[in-house]
Amino acid sequence: MTHPFAGAGVALITPFNEDLSVDYNSLEKLIEDQIAGGIDYLVVLGTTGETPALSDEEKKEIVRFVIDKNAGRLKIMVGIGSNNTLGLVDSIKKTDFTGIDGILSVTPYYNKPTQEGLFQHFKAVVEASPVPVVLYNVPGRTGINMDAETTLRIARLSEKVIGIKEACGDLSQFAKIVNGAPDYFKVISGDDGLTLPAIATGSIGVISVIANALPTKLAQLTHASLEGNILLASELHLQMAEMIKLIFKEGSPAGVKALMELQGKTKNTVRLPLVPVSASTYSLIEKEFSQIG
Repeated sequence: MTHPFAGAGVALITPFNEDLSVDYNSLEKLIEDQIAGGIDYLVVLGTTGETPALSDEEKKEIVRFVIDKNAGRLKIMVGIGSNNTLGLVDSIKKTDFTGIDGILSVTPYYNKPTQEGLFQHFKAVVEASPVPVVLYNVPGRTGINMDAETTLRIARLSEKVIGIKEACGDLSQFAKIVNGAPDYFKVISGDDGLTLPAIATGSIGVISVIANALPTKLAQLTHASLEGNILLASELHLQMAEMIKLIFKEGSPAGVKALMELQGKTKNTVRLPLVPVSASTYSLIEKEFSQIG
């Protein structure tokens, strides 16, 4: 795999102690678990990491901690996005990119810019970033969908724009991007449940939430899909399908943290405005976990 972010990526959670401080002991164990499980790269400060609920100092400390503990073993992508373009450019210019292999930058949220506004926003990001840029389209969270034409327009700006984490849920949009993209620009699935069909449509992998809890299964699913082993990929897809649905039932990362508590990997603690999943959903996750092992 020649693309730096091909294969199975994990959007790391931020483990918290009961007093809501960052649980660095659990984070270190999580990193080792991902590496041992066959995950190909780490994504730090994504939505799954509850980044909006972290202070600027915590964000810096978490990134440095992950870089230090990873010790160059896997590629590292860091989430750097905002709905304030000028502020984002300033943040990028002030960031120490030592040990960072690329950034993941989400479409501006809440403002609901036009497609031209999205293009101009990412043009500024690409010009400011000293490392490769992966775009992130997740309309279910941002309130705006970046269409395929805009994505391709941004992709052609520079070879520094190497891909998009596409979480629109529309495989026809995946196909339009794949068919029109320059060779250096690749599509990465942003939906666990679409890993297999997205790869079949031309995606080079997934940035996963469930990999926090099930890194080996997710890595095997991704690699089998990429290798054309559809029998194994389908089997793994079906094994995890219900659990994937359950961990998103009441929002992410509350669901996957509940599963990880059942595994003894971290505490089931999130920061407001998120809250832990309900007792009924927790029970469903526990039941499904007992079935898939």
